[in-house]
Amino acid sequence: MQIALFLIFGLLAVAGALNFLLQKHPINSALSLIVVMMSLAVLYWSLGAEFLAAAQVIVYSGAIMVLFVFVIMLLNAGEEEHTNASKAASIAGFPGVAAIFCLLTFIFLSNHKTLGSAGMGDFVPTYGSNIADISHLLFTSLLLPFEVTSILILVAILGAVVLARKEL
Repeated sequence: MQIALFLIFGLLAVAGALNFLLQKHPINSALSLIVVMMSLAVLYWSLGAEFLAAAQVIVYSGAIMVLFVFVIMLLNAGEEEHTNASKAASIAGFPGVAAIFCLLTFIFLSNHKTLGSAGMGDFVPTYGSNIADISHLLFTSLLLPFEVTSILILVAILGAVVLARKEL
């Protein structure tokens, strides 16, 4: 059952990511990214990380994607315009992608015994398994990165408003 769930939502996440890259309209790309985030939440849930799955849905699929859609609408971004791309990017891009794919395939095939020993659903965190431990860690030793992230998101929103405002 877990393998089927993993395959279905893994393929859905990959299809959503490819759709995200191939879309010409920014709103459709943002909606494809929501599909990817929700698929990742189901994958986290199937691995036994229920808190991480809930955080994925609430934070990324909810708040961050609403922020993306809000900024896209605020900037009034239309359909993407294609220009004549440089030949150097396409000449170097395809062999680069092929080389990375071959390298990752070699690594996965040469280490398949080590990589294949991970169990699904029986993950035990090293710090603690309940939400109280995670929240204590988040709001004590990781408080500064948590707050800096919220300030960066606020600055991004203000930057989008400044870029989108009309000159009087």
